[in-house]
Amino acid sequence: MARIAGVNIPTQKRVEIALTYIHGIGRTKAKDLCGKLGIPAERRVNELTDDEVLRIRETIDADHVVEGDLRRQTAMNIKRLMDLGCYRGLRHRKGLPVHGQRTHTNARTRKGPARPIAGKKK
Repeated sequence: MARIAGVNIPTQKRVEIALTYIHGIGRTKAKDLCGKLGIPAERRVNELTDDEVLRIRETIDADHVVEGDLRRQTAMNIKRLMDLGCYRGLRHRKGLPVHGQRTHTNARTRKGPARPIAGKKK
């Protein structure tokens, strides 16, 4: 099993798909990475040589922010907004949608399950 950026990537999948198991690498970055390193699209992870795995690992470490560093960076950005007290930070703090979505109905994913209000009847 190949271990890249602290993640065990599945061995039976194509390299392009297996790289997306790393947080911060999607289909586009994975495709660009394979093209840059000259790895064919149909190659499976278990068919990679140790040298190719090493080249993938070094390229990701050098050129991309992934996994723990990316999660930390995202968390720090959200924390900065909350500390500033700006509108987006307040929405994060209250657990409401941040990007201007409707909240009168919907928004159940951010708000959680509906809670009944005592004494409210139609």
